[in-house]
Parts: sequence; C-alpha cells; structure tokens
Amino acid sequence: MASKWTPSSWREKPIVQQPDWPDAAKLAEVEATLANYPPLVFAGEARRLTEQLARVADGKAFLLQGGDCAESFAEFHADNIRDTFRVLLQMAVVLTFGASCPVVKMGRMAGQFAKPRTDDFETQDGVTLPSYRGDIVNGMEFTEEARRPDPERWLKAYSQSASTLNLLRAFAQGGFADLHRVHRWNLGFVAESSQGEQYRELADRIDETLGFMEACGLTSETIPQIRETDFFTSHEALLLGYEEALTRTDSLTGEWYDCSAHFLWVGDRTRQADNAQVEFLRGVKNPLGMKVGPTMEADDLIRIIDLLNPDNAPGRLTLICRMGADKVEVKLPPLVRAVEREGCRVVWSCDPMHGNTVASSSGYKTRHVDRILEEVRGFFAVHQGEGTYAGGVHFEMTGQDVTECMGGAQAITEHALADRYHTHCDPRLNASQALELAFVISDMLKDARQQNGGSRIRAVS
Repeated sequence: MASKWTPSSWREKPIVQQPDWPDAAKLAEVEATLANYPPLVFAGEARRLTEQLARVADGKAFLLQGGDCAESFAEFHADNIRDTFRVLLQMAVVLTFGASCPVVKMGRMAGQFAKPRTDDFETQDGVTLPSYRGDIVNGMEFTEEARRPDPERWLKAYSQSASTLNLLRAFAQGGFADLHRVHRWNLGFVAESSQGEQYRELADRIDETLGFMEACGLTSETIPQIRETDFFTSHEALLLGYEEALTRTDSLTGEWYDCSAHFLWVGDRTRQADNAQVEFLRGVKNPLGMKVGPTMEADDLIRIIDLLNPDNAPGRLTLICRMGADKVEVKLPPLVRAVEREGCRVVWSCDPMHGNTVASSSGYKTRHVDRILEEVRGFFAVHQGEGTYAGGVHFEMTGQDVTECMGGAQAITEHALADRYHTHCDPRLNASQALELAFVISDMLKDARQQNGGSRIRAVS
C-alpha cells in the first residue's frame, strides 16, 4: 500500500535529472516566493480536461498534443505563441474531419521549460560545464556563469507562463478560434505549400457546412463551440520544487491540484515506481501522462499505472509511447496486451519524435519526417491489430518556418538544416511539416473508423 501523500512527500524519495543548485538558501527562498503567487490554472479547468480525456479513453475523441521541445526566454513573443496555436487549430480541424469526433487540444506551452539530459556535463574544447537543462535552470551559452543553475529563473518562467496562458485564453475564447476564420489560419509560408492548398480545400468545405447550418438557424451565437474552443497546457513535471510551490488545495473538493499546468507528465528517464516524480504526481488530481519507451517492461508499466491511477478512472492517465520507428511494432504489443488484460482504462498516445532523433553529418540533431510517420503508422497498426484505440499524437513542433527536421513535402535536406535551425534543444517540425502529418493521420483515422464499421472509431466494451 502506498504511504500517505503530501505535496512534499516526494522529498523522501530518490530523484534524478536534477540540477546541482549551488545555493540551497536561495532555492528555498524562491520556493517560498512562488508558493504565494496565484495559480496559473484552476482545478475546474483540469477536471474539464480529465472529462474530455475520458472520452478519448472511450474511443469517442482524439488527443492532439504539441508545441515546443523547450520554451525559451529569448523567443518569447506574442507572434510565436499565436503561430503555434494557429497550426494546432489547423491540425485539429484536419483530424476532426478524419476522425469524425472531437479533438482535445493540448499545448506543450506555458511551462515546458525544463529538459532532462543524457549527461550532467558537457565538454567543449577541453572545458567541462554543467549541461543546459532549459531556461528555467540555466543558460544555453557555454560559459561558467550561464551554465550555473539559478532558481531565480523560476520566477521568470512563471511570469512568461502566465502571459502565455493569458494570450492562449484570449485566442481560444475571444474569436480567433471561430470556425468562420478557418481560412485566415492558413497564412504565411504554409499557405504557399501543397499542404496549404489541401487545407484550403478542406476550409472551403467547412465554409459550405457553416453556411448550411446558418440557413438552419445554427450560428456561432447559438452554438458557442463554433466560435470558441477549449485549449489546455502541459509540461513535464521535472523540477518538483517548482511544481510543489504551485500546488494548491481546491476550495470546492479539498483535493490537491498542481496549478502550474492542466496536464503533467513523467518522462521516460524519471518514471521509476519509487522515484520522486511518480511520488509527487500520484497525489495531485490533474490528468497525467507517462512517457513509455522501449525499455519499459509490462510488469513495471502495470505497477506504475496502479500508483498513478489506483481508481482506474478514465481520463486520469495517458500513456505517451516513444518507441522509435524500428521498435514500435515489436515493443508496444506486449504492453498493450498487459494493459488490456488488467482492465486499465488509459489513453494511448504516440510520441514519434523522441525515439527518432539522429545526428546529421554536419553535427545537427535532427529527425526524418519519414521516420516520424513510420512510427505513427506502426502505432496505429499495433492498436488495430490488438483491437484497441490509438487515441492521440504528441509532437514537438512550432508555427515557425524552421529547418530542423529533414524531409517531408518540403524536402528539407541535411544541407538546409543550417538555414533556420533555432531550437534550444531538440528538433521540431515546422508548421508545414506538422500540417502534412495531420493530413496523413487524418486518413489513418478515417480508415480505422471505416474498418470498425461506423462513425465511432471503436466500440467500447
């Protein structure tokens, strides 16, 4: 039986992937300051997300999660936030068309600052310094001062998250997400691509449908879902001092919620059953995610599911699979069978990014669009074969015209990576590549719906 949980009980557990904070007193001071700050999100919003994810678990909705690998202080700009939000809206429209069901929209935004690293230190030209762990910890510049972990950065990350959330709420509820604007989302470099043309054709069909609905008296004034949308935020719960400081008791239910984001996930490097991250997350009532990599064993998976979702509540837990294109059809089926055998009600989502990272000959970390797509296809094939529901996708992407992932319809070459390689950590899909994948996944969803005989993607027993 799990021991009694408190927001600080994680401090009694082993913890990995943490910076070596040089000043413990300063760290405690920042934690105390943050504990007095207002929540970034609210318990009712997190509960609404859990309800929507429960529909995904039941095969009645689809999850789209995407955004930056790691948000940066330097690239914080309203236009960047808008452009990523706009591409996610485009992708959601495309997926809704294919799945004929609602799409739950979730951004890796407003809090995705910390990054786990393979090595604690980095060496350049004979000089060894702490690895860059995201702007919330230290700076990217390879200097002793920049790489020194500084908890004061937590306050800047909080401020930037609050501003990002404010803008996202305005976009989602203030008219930007109105389906009547579906053509206006197709601006910039994407509009000139083949994906932009394909999207325009879909937008024309949506316009026709809206015109018919208006003729029947169904308008954005009478149906709020036409003019606004729900949009949720998520990030990896890595720096638990930051997460604890923003954990609050809900005044309506008396339950604990981590108010730094609507959805938190535990990474593949920190998901051990006796680890601090699992201990912290098991006690908050937010919907949770867990990255599931190729080293995951079925018994361990069930053990952690039992810790994070002991009540087996649908919508509480999303398993975000990141196997690699060459492993997904071998490693995933035993896990799916174990989860089904135990009757665990989870959302299955595919992260085709992290298992397909390679180094180019020129030294850039990159990903091949073909390999990303291959893993998505393998993920869908496994669930089709097991009679389970492939319920979501999880992309690292941006609304900007970057050149960080190779291939796709743009045919970005290794030589072109240097043109606009802006990521602070891992390579991201650009807007055109993200929309390209959305159309392919839409076709997969349509095929799965037709093979299962109707508008529902899966008949839930």
